[in-house]
Amino acid sequence: MADASYPDDLVYHPEHDWARVEGEQATFGITWYAQDTLGELVFFDPPYLGAQVSKDTSYMEVESVKAVSDVFAPLSGEIVAVNEALSEKPETVNEDPYGEGWFIKVKLTDPSETESLLDAAAYQAMLD
Repeated sequence: MADASYPDDLVYHPEHDWARVEGEQATFGITWYAQDTLGELVFFDPPYLGAQVSKDTSYMEVESVKAVSDVFAPLSGEIVAVNEALSEKPETVNEDPYGEGWFIKVKLTDPSETESLLDAAAYQAMLD
């Protein structure tokens, strides 16, 4: 399992989701804290390509050994890629939550929404 970390190049949602913003696209996943709290992920049910996600709303569920949990969108947009590999190996999220454990990529509909998200320091302060 990965060590606790919150990379500085990401922005964070209070529901323990992260976004890596690159121009008009962003990659989404869950934070180290989220995967640690959930325990080992056992089921990943990805959303559909082309689906719209809205900031602060659930866009999919993940199932762990402990619970089924909603995953919230940190930003709004259209899904342009899904990490299909997680369907076969959902525990990748526990092993590499910010790398191979990403969930979806979206084309942002309102890039200014990033201004309402937390930086790494603010997210870690919220956890303390």
